[in-house]
Amino acid sequence: MARNPQIKEYTLKDGEKRFMFKFYLGTDSLTGKPLTTTRRGFKSRKEAQDAMNQLQLEVYSGTYKKQQYETYQDIYNMWVEQYENSVEESTFVKTIGIFKNHILPAMGTYKVDKIDIATCQKHVNQWAKKLKRFRMVKSYAAKVLDYAIKHVYIDKNPFTLVEMPKKRKQIVLDEAEFENFYEREQLIKLLQSFEQQDNLMVYTIFHVLSYSGMRKGELLALTWNDINFERSEIRINKAISRGKDCQLYLKTTKNGVVRTIKMDETSMSLLLKWKFQQSKIYLEKGINTSNKKQLVFSNKHNRFIQPVQTQKWLHKVIDKYKLQPITTHGLRHTHCSLLFEAGASIKEVQERLGHTDVKTTMDIYTHVTKKTKASTIEKFDAYINAR
Repeated sequence: MARNPQIKEYTLKDGEKRFMFKFYLGTDSLTGKPLTTTRRGFKSRKEAQDAMNQLQLEVYSGTYKKQQYETYQDIYNMWVEQYENSVEESTFVKTIGIFKNHILPAMGTYKVDKIDIATCQKHVNQWAKKLKRFRMVKSYAAKVLDYAIKHVYIDKNPFTLVEMPKKRKQIVLDEAEFENFYEREQLIKLLQSFEQQDNLMVYTIFHVLSYSGMRKGELLALTWNDINFERSEIRINKAISRGKDCQLYLKTTKNGVVRTIKMDETSMSLLLKWKFQQSKIYLEKGINTSNKKQLVFSNKHNRFIQPVQTQKWLHKVIDKYKLQPITTHGLRHTHCSLLFEAGASIKEVQERLGHTDVKTTMDIYTHVTKKTKASTIEKFDAYINAR
């Protein structure tokens, strides 16, 4: 029997032989272009020939149903194309990381119409054991099956009936809780420490972060056009983020909110002083910084500062002066909590920090008010024993 030239042999990475074929299905009535389907993975030429004969019978009898998208991976490949066009680049990069690391290794090879509740429950339980944000992983995994429903590959999403595991809270004994914010005196000490480092740019960065409550991505995206020295205002309308191939790019603020905030005299004086020093430093390198789109803070090549660099500067000063640990984002929490202590209203703080959800502001407010609880029993005791 002559070999069918449509059936081709190929070799897997482990050296095993497999067979595949490409089959003509007819002409697309919409585009007029030929339609084909490719089948692969057959262990013998005969197995591939039998599959081709069956496919040919289905096509000629009119019972063939397009099977181009069979697995969860197939549907994901379609869904992710649309998803990329609907979110920020940084969000897209984080999402495909979640699929690559957690979802596709678990579910990628499943036939999409065979995925049932038990299968979904099994993987949700596994994610819950090893991931803190397993609910988010489950939500993303479900999106792909929602997409499959829209395209009539399945008629229901088994993830909707999954019972979410509840993580038991662990009791931690004799360990101090890490509070990622500073009290007033701690913040003053930190800024004094930065001032002693004789690096005006770095000192200005941390002073402005502490006095503005900006996210570091927002601060590192500032241009001189965003600074109004006459009105002592900073306009926050963009941020830097990490996109494809780990490249930094400009995007909108986290919540898409553009806000203008008032700044104190010291911060504005520092910014002005740094502006003059920046101009001098870069002029020596042949770089003109008079353009209003010039970055307020940039690296030695006059490009974006890597966001991780702020944490390196912070660690260096904390270690040198034996200060309480804090992250760069902790300075935003610090600004928020000290605003409340200074008497600012919840609405004022929400607008200044660009929180679209008041719950975020309230969570910090609740954290700050815990400080008042320590004096509660003292007030009670003083009242009872008053003479």
